[in-house]
Amino acid sequence: MARHKGKGWHGRLLAAALGVTVAAAATSVWTAQAESAGGRPPQARVSAPAQDRTVAKVAADIAHASDRGPRGVNITIDDGPDPVWTPQVLQLLEDNGAKATFCMVGTQAEAYPDLVKAVVAAGHRLCNHTVSHDTTMDTRSEAYQSQQILDAERMIIKASGGVRPQYYRAPGGAFTPYSRQLAASRGMRPLGWNVDTRDFERPGVDTMVATVKKEISDGPTVLFHDAGGDRSQTVAALGEVLPWLKQQGYSFGFPVR
Repeated sequence: MARHKGKGWHGRLLAAALGVTVAAAATSVWTAQAESAGGRPPQARVSAPAQDRTVAKVAADIAHASDRGPRGVNITIDDGPDPVWTPQVLQLLEDNGAKATFCMVGTQAEAYPDLVKAVVAAGHRLCNHTVSHDTTMDTRSEAYQSQQILDAERMIIKASGGVRPQYYRAPGGAFTPYSRQLAASRGMRPLGWNVDTRDFERPGVDTMVATVKKEISDGPTVLFHDAGGDRSQTVAALGEVLPWLKQQGYSFGFPVR
């Protein structure tokens, strides 16, 4: 799985937020160079809350298939929610009778709980995308990985009103065996992608649409973004891609768990 390059969001997301249980978590810069997020990783591993230890474990390998079978498509939307772009994405999905999986950053979910609830109310699924979208996750300590995954899980559950994320997607695809096993033990299937629209680079609507048409035969999981910058091209591309997929006989599903 290729790591994202050239992400357009150059602001820093705070890794320390309500519910963060490990001190000295670093702020993260979302850049193509995947620069170090800085700060000192915590020294003690974070343990799951006792009341959550009954969560059913799922498979720890990275999911790519669709629960709708060989003609299923998994639309996945990363990095939000965002007050400008998420409502527009939700409207397009509704207009086309499509469901999607929203991979949410913990700080974003905490900032916009009404949008998290709107995603759930529309029948979409939630995915844990860590607290602060640190694309160097695969170089960090297990304690740091635990903090990023478990605190984001708590943030998303709280923002959603109690709905658990069913998947875990590492920022930039920076999975580790440890992070996959941890997520799976919490009932979150590691989630990859097959078609990367590279919409974070804003390559143009035509290019994004052409990428989906060319690469959808490679696998069902398509990657878009609803945050991290100007997503007007993403919205326009989805407006073309969703009806085209239906015309080609695809149906919209969710990644297998």
